[in-house]
Amino acid sequence: MMTHPAPTQASRNNRTMKAAVFAEPGRIVLEEKPIPRVGPRDALLRVTTTTICGTDVHILKGEYPVARGLTIGHEPVGVIAELGEAVSGYEVGQRVLAGAITPCGQCHPCLDGHQAQCGGKAMGGWRLGNTIDGCQAEYVLIPDAMANLAPIPDHLTDEQVLMCPDIMSTGFGGAESGRIRIGDTVAVFAQGPIGLCATVGAKLMGATRIFAVDALPERLAMARSLGADVTINYKERDPVQAILEATDGRGVDVAIEALGTQATFESCLRVLKPGGVLSSLGVYSGKLTLPLDAFAAGLGDHKIITTLCPGGKERMRRLMNVLASTRADLRPLVTHRFTLDRIEEAYDLFASQRDGVLKVAITP
Repeated sequence: MMTHPAPTQASRNNRTMKAAVFAEPGRIVLEEKPIPRVGPRDALLRVTTTTICGTDVHILKGEYPVARGLTIGHEPVGVIAELGEAVSGYEVGQRVLAGAITPCGQCHPCLDGHQAQCGGKAMGGWRLGNTIDGCQAEYVLIPDAMANLAPIPDHLTDEQVLMCPDIMSTGFGGAESGRIRIGDTVAVFAQGPIGLCATVGAKLMGATRIFAVDALPERLAMARSLGADVTINYKERDPVQAILEATDGRGVDVAIEALGTQATFESCLRVLKPGGVLSSLGVYSGKLTLPLDAFAAGLGDHKIITTLCPGGKERMRRLMNVLASTRADLRPLVTHRFTLDRIEEAYDLFASQRDGVLKVAITP
């Protein structure tokens, strides 16, 4: 394995790096920041590839609060530049990735199987780009490295594994939480990157009829290429009516909400069969309400479950196994590429959904 010599801690303390920083609502800017200091259980990654997430756009718009001056980003692929003294089993120069969720692996929620809720607080496992500096930078500090660093097989490229840290894990998690069974009918509302991954996950879980709903023709085409059986443009026809007609009024076994709006959440509920599962992946802003009729006044045996991106090194290993098996290929989701110096331009493109953008690869 080729290794890359890392700067000493003393030299690093006097150096800075480029980082995309939340300045104020509407502004994420590129700034110079000190390269992070490495604690005993940490690892410092030299970021080779990262990307922008829809949640980052919520941060940009001020819809999700983070501290001003925080480095944004939670999807790191890179090379180990330095290891804390308590970290074993890894080496400097090793290619690794870390999930968007970085659990400690030791607290009660982690040991109880709820790593995303690490520390006992809702979303506690989501630290990168939320409560600590993230990875849209030249370097990122990964906490609890031994619980979170997943070695990348040599035959997988950065872009092949770039979706693992968040959208692949989240989308697949939505399918898993929905408890999809072989032969199920599934509807996925919104075919952005997470919705597309949910479509792939639904197929892998055994769904044999998948409805994909969106308004952008290129996203619907991508959904079909990734496994959707029926695509519905909601600007052309009512998706609830279309799905109910196609299922002879029965509805779907599982409906996956992948956008985070009242309209898509309610549509999921309206196409759900009695006893079905609404698997919610969206990040909601404002008040979310349950329509009395669609909710059957609370008596329809519906199950509503939410999922925060599963993280940790074992989750990442499993996702890379899926990619290595060729059962899923998410490289087509990378539609645009930018250097870190152009991160503000990349945000403008991604937030406006111009030019058929799905995911952008950012290379420092």
